[in-house]
Amino acid sequence: MRAVLYILTSLAVIGLAFWAYRENYATQQALSETDKLHSNIRAAHSRLAVLRAEWAYQNRPDRLRDLAEINFERLGLLPLHPDQFGQVDQVAYPPKPLLPITDPVDVSSFSQPANSEVDPL
Repeated sequence: MRAVLYILTSLAVIGLAFWAYRENYATQQALSETDKLHSNIRAAHSRLAVLRAEWAYQNRPDRLRDLAEINFERLGLLPLHPDQFGQVDQVAYPPKPLLPITDPVDVSSFSQPANSEVDPL
C-alpha cells in the first residue's frame, strides 16, 4: 500500500513540475509580448507628439493669413466677421420623409360585391 502511495505522490510531483515548467514559459512569453506592446505604444506616442507639433506649426494664424493673401486671386478667401454667422433657428432643415404604408386599412363603408361589374361611364 505504501508503494502505491509513493508512486502516486511521485507522479503528482512530476505532473506539477511539468505544469510549473509550462506556466513559467507561458508567463515569460506573455511578459515579452507585453514589453513589445509597451514599446509600440511609446513609439506611437512619440509619433503623435511630432504630428501634433507639425499640425500646430502648419496652422499658425500668421502663416494661414499669408497663405490666404498669396492665394487670394484663386481662392477668394476673406477674413471672418461676427455678422457672417446666423442663429440655429434660421437654418432651413429638409422636411422629414413620409414613412411608407406597409399595412393599409380600408376605412370606407362602401363595399362592392365580388361578382358585380363596375360600369365605366
